[in-house]
Amino acid sequence: IFDSLEYNFDTLKGRMRELAFLNKGVRITVTDKRVEPELSRSFCYEGGIISFVEHLNKSKDVLHDEVMYFEGSRNQPEKEQVATVEVAMQYNSDYNESVFTFANNINTGEGGSHLVGFRSALARSINDYARKYKILKDSDANLSGEDVREGLTAIISVKLVEPQFEGQTKTKLGNAYIRSLVDNIVGDGLAYYLEEHPQVSKQIIDKCLTASRAREAARKARDLTRRKTALDNTSL
Repeated sequence: IFDSLEYNFDTLKGRMRELAFLNKGVRITVTDKRVEPELSRSFCYEGGIISFVEHLNKSKDVLHDEVMYFEGSRNQPEKEQVATVEVAMQYNSDYNESVFTFANNINTGEGGSHLVGFRSALARSINDYARKYKILKDSDANLSGEDVREGLTAIISVKLVEPQFEGQTKTKLGNAYIRSLVDNIVGDGLAYYLEEHPQVSKQIIDKCLTASRAREAARKARDLTRRKTALDNTSL
């Protein structure tokens, strides 16, 4: 039961912009007729989620101008496994990860199978490339998931029949086959992209290596502090 029905124009405007990004070429107009003169905003993005990533990164220092984009589908109606996958991603010089996932235009804030598949493919592809070209030596440990996602802005959008949402808030996707579908599409697409753009690949892996060294240095500093504190507290 709602005590008041006061719709926030800015909230609706933000959601309509998001829907326009997720459905490329579709024009969505939202109008507020409660005020004089009327407020009206119209959104249409031919670039779809590529434009979404550019919008999120517009005030950031990006590592590469081109937004990486991968798409694919699975069509097995007898198994109810009809799905399309779109992924757009671009690295920037920040230290934070901005990865947003959607299933049938619903923001899956808790992630789910599509996010797991994306993360798995991303870490594997970057580590494989770094090993292949001896950027990572045999004695070096693999780059972690955190390392390869530092400074990453990405949108993962899946559209599927019979989505299964988990959790109390229904914002976590549970369809198991989506994981392997996203993993395959991103893995193949990213491996090809890295091979075709060696300059960009070097910049991305340099950033990942810097993140890995910083994480290792922070861990050593933390361990040293804990050891020192433990020794200080020891009473004879």
